[in-house]
Amino acid sequence: MNNGGGAFKGFFLELISAHVLIELLAILIAVLAASIAGQALRSGWRRREPAVAGGAGSTAALSVQGHLLEGAVIVSPMIFALVLLLAVRAGLGGMGARVEMIDIALQLASALLLVRVGVYGLRLLLGGRTWFDAWENAITVAVWLAISFELVGWLDRIETTLQGIRLIPGSSSFTLWGLLKGIVVVTLFVFAATVIARTIERRVMRVGAIALSTRIGISKFSYFLLVGIGALLGINAAGVDVTTLNVLTGAIGLGLGFGLQTIAGNFVSGFVLLMDKSIKPGDVISFTGHTGTSTENFGWVQELRGRYVVVRDRDGVETLVPNQYLITNSVINWSYSDRRVRLRLPITVSYDDDPELALRVLIECVRDHPRILRDPQPVSRLIAFEDYGIRLEVRFWIADPMNGVNNVRSDVNRSIWRVFREHGIRIPVAQREIRLLPAEEPRAARSLPGELPQREHD
Repeated sequence: MNNGGGAFKGFFLELISAHVLIELLAILIAVLAASIAGQALRSGWRRREPAVAGGAGSTAALSVQGHLLEGAVIVSPMIFALVLLLAVRAGLGGMGARVEMIDIALQLASALLLVRVGVYGLRLLLGGRTWFDAWENAITVAVWLAISFELVGWLDRIETTLQGIRLIPGSSSFTLWGLLKGIVVVTLFVFAATVIARTIERRVMRVGAIALSTRIGISKFSYFLLVGIGALLGINAAGVDVTTLNVLTGAIGLGLGFGLQTIAGNFVSGFVLLMDKSIKPGDVISFTGHTGTSTENFGWVQELRGRYVVVRDRDGVETLVPNQYLITNSVINWSYSDRRVRLRLPITVSYDDDPELALRVLIECVRDHPRILRDPQPVSRLIAFEDYGIRLEVRFWIADPMNGVNNVRSDVNRSIWRVFREHGIRIPVAQREIRLLPAEEPRAARSLPGELPQREHD
């Protein structure tokens, strides 16, 4: 107890000594000045960032310039802190003062600079918006703390303390340190596998000679394969025997057979959709059995995911359709082999009008629409003679169903109404003729000729 108290007293006296306080004050001033300078640079970068991203010139050059500027802004506080600490060290060293604390601060600032540059580089390798963006600062702090503990000599003490905390009573191998070490190692392996998979995905998606669905299938398969291998290698590197996981894998297989059956089915269905190319990003699909006449659940495929397909409709609503639904149900793919689709508009004219004139007028109504194709050319047909009029039909083709079909129908119907009125062609309304016949007298009330009506008896 006396030895511990003496050590604590010596540490406290050393901490409040004049030279240590001077060094700590210098470090604090350097950190504050670096923080203020970094904040000013970040504010200027936020104002300039839109101009850098949207300026003229080569996109690749702008991208490199933007990344360099962003990286410089991110590491600027650490660089300012290093410069200030070096100046303070030179000043104190010239006066013959002690600089041990300054040296430690220089080591920690240098480590933070290297870690921050490395984490930023990993974010660029992953590309796009990923989960890493939200965890970038937390990862930087965690890695820097681990390196800092090693630099100041605290890591061995922390390891010894955590090794003495047993998570399972009676087991000397499964300690808190072993658990944390395993989590860190597995995370590093999985993260490395994710970076490799993302790199492969970007390379594969640039290959235009391969179909888009095949490229997505290769990317998804390589991602799950590499992440799975990374997790197994991480578990093995953490000191866990992989063969001891047979019970766990058996439990997972049992769970897939019962509770996770639907999820597993959706994943398998997703790979089937990617391999057979039946559904591709950009395809226009609908979930009804009436082609060309209904737009219920109508939209185009935005993205193929592992568990679902993102379908965006004309209202801007994105529907997440499970992959298994697309496998087990009938789906209309309007652009499976050809984006051109034919639309049919029925119209009824009166028997008093000339059907030949009406057929010619229908062709005129669709001929000048910008979205209606000239090849195949529009046609009009006389379909049937019905109860109250002659049923005609105009048929035409469009090549962009993703832009909507009802808007084309509306434009053509409005044109038909206007031109029919100009030519005096009438669209009959369903009518029914009802005749009212006089009611006959009952037979019992009738009298035969020469017969007197019967008298009523009292």
